[in-house]
Amino acid sequence: MRVSIAGESLDQLLSFAGGQHPYEVIVLLRGRRSQDTIIVDEFLLLPFASVWMNFAQFPVHMLPIDFSVVGTAHSHPTGATRPSTADLKNFYSRVMIIIGHPYRREDVVAYNSKGMRLPLDVND
Repeated sequence: MRVSIAGESLDQLLSFAGGQHPYEVIVLLRGRRSQDTIIVDEFLLLPFASVWMNFAQFPVHMLPIDFSVVGTAHSHPTGATRPSTADLKNFYSRVMIIIGHPYRREDVVAYNSKGMRLPLDVND
């Protein structure tokens, strides 16, 4: 499995994460699956998300049914790009993207539900 995201969307996500530092951010990823690739088209802000300096969450029961959601992305203000145990326990949908401080393209990593790193393609 691979993950593909538009460069413009990724840059917006990086800017959002940087603007909220030192707090975490969390968003839903909307897109589709095409063969062995998850294609991320856009991200959605969560109005009921709770964010702190080392934690972000959202109430899953408050989300509308949306089959175009392919995963989540959240920041790690510490710079770590590995998923924590809590990240894996709260995995939602097909893919999780972690954005580490200082929020550059090379600080973005995608994972599956088992915590295995997935290839990430940025399409400019």
